[in-house]
Amino acid sequence: MSNDKKAIEKITSMDEDFGQWYTDIVKQAGLVDYTSVKGCVVICPYGYAIWEHIQRILDSRFKETGHENVYLPLFIPEGLLNREKDHVEGFAPEVAWVTQGGAEELTERLCVRPTSETLFCEHYKNAVQSWRDLPKLYNQWCNVVRWEKTTRPFLRSREFLWQEGHTLHATPEEATEETLRILDLYADFCEKVLAMPVIRGRKTDSDKFAGAEATYAIEAMMHDGKALQAGTSHYFGDGFARAFDITYTTKENKLAHPYQTSWGVTTRLIGAIIMTHGDDRGLNLPPMVAPVQAVIIPVAQHKEGVLDACKALEEKLKSVCRVKLDASDNSPGWKFAEHEMRGVPVRIELGPRDIENGECVLGIRYSGEKRTVKSDELERILPALLDEITQGMFDKALENRTNRTYSVKTLDEIDAVLKEKDAFFYIPWCEDPACENAIKEQTGVGSRCIPFDQHAQETDVCPVCGKKAKHIVLFAKAY
Repeated sequence: MSNDKKAIEKITSMDEDFGQWYTDIVKQAGLVDYTSVKGCVVICPYGYAIWEHIQRILDSRFKETGHENVYLPLFIPEGLLNREKDHVEGFAPEVAWVTQGGAEELTERLCVRPTSETLFCEHYKNAVQSWRDLPKLYNQWCNVVRWEKTTRPFLRSREFLWQEGHTLHATPEEATEETLRILDLYADFCEKVLAMPVIRGRKTDSDKFAGAEATYAIEAMMHDGKALQAGTSHYFGDGFARAFDITYTTKENKLAHPYQTSWGVTTRLIGAIIMTHGDDRGLNLPPMVAPVQAVIIPVAQHKEGVLDACKALEEKLKSVCRVKLDASDNSPGWKFAEHEMRGVPVRIELGPRDIENGECVLGIRYSGEKRTVKSDELERILPALLDEITQGMFDKALENRTNRTYSVKTLDEIDAVLKEKDAFFYIPWCEDPACENAIKEQTGVGSRCIPFDQHAQETDVCPVCGKKAKHIVLFAKAY
């Protein structure tokens, strides 16, 4: 059996076992390595390079909207965490505690941050005195720890990387506007950069962030029909400000509590990329976050002039994309399989006959298409081709979502679909939490969000209680 065949056989078919397929890709594409601590992984250079591109693009967009980066401590004193009752109750099951420093037992336990709202509140109390100090538009890039019981690389781990935005505003209108502006920013990033269609909406009260008045989310469908929450944005009102006694002097010289938001996305986005775009050949990366956007594969590289031509082409293309020449001793077939598995968007094949004809062959990862083009046109062609690939990947993912989305009126309709496949369901809901819970208990699908794009009819009734529906809610199984 050839090395080429072995490389492909390392990946389990997604139709056979989607979970094992995911694990195979994460490992074989060189994204992570496992460690001796459950739920904590090494993010290898190739995986971290994807995160760096996500970070770079998002960070630029945050700064364009006036946000500044800060960094707050890793540890939160227990007394500080307890200041906001709903918040601490929501996170208590996932908190990791430090009880000893060196040889001494601590007089107060320290929480390893699961999120940083309380630390920001402590800072705001010192930093904000007057209306002139508002708004505060902060973001931090950091790691957090949440003691998950069931773990999977990127999707649900005990330590993960993220950005968490925290802002403070003079009015509820400004804070709400900020919350929704960031949700739109996340959605635009997912769709235009990650080629991942998302549904924007508000979480039901049973699923909102601990301590929030309202939580908004973007929900994406993975290839297998399950949902993944790709980002969240929270409006806190003045609840945290009251709990932490944060006040400022208004223009009218009166004391008032400011209004607060927080929002974040995590390395979970890498898992979303894998499960939205990957296939049985491996990873399939959107060009804008791919560490290598185009790989040059010499054909018959032992022949005179082939490697020199490939090196010259590599230098020429560096100005328009992230390009790499694979001049290793492996066969072209092995290289094709390896770079396909690693999700490189474009493969450039160059051999003696191509050089003679002034041509090269392009292999497009997401579609499997091959194109023969003039070598001297590559600089002009490649940027447009990468944009074309991004749009093609988005369209393919959207088609999958469209084919797996159903508007239903009864629970029996849900059960009938689930016998064949997982899917998204738009379900009328009366707004009673008991009915929301009943839908999940009886069918296995839970509420994901109340989409902004509502299409409720006057005749819509809740399938559980029969009362008139107040919302159409997106339900699905989820990661």
